[in-house]
Amino acid sequence: MNSRKVFSAIGDLFTTFGSAVAASRAVEASRKPHAQDLRRLGMNPTAFDKIGRF
Repeated sequence: MNSRKVFSAIGDLFTTFGSAVAASRAVEASRKPHAQDLRRLGMNPTAFDKIGRF
């Protein structure tokens, strides 16, 4: 594995973690997360809209 692939994997990890943090903060603040953050986490933004409160 060359160094470019290693750094790319590390960058992807930070991007995914950042999206998870941003989405969780939005939900905690009763806001809708950005669609791009949800897509990075493997969630469908339109399906997320259908989730109701408990």
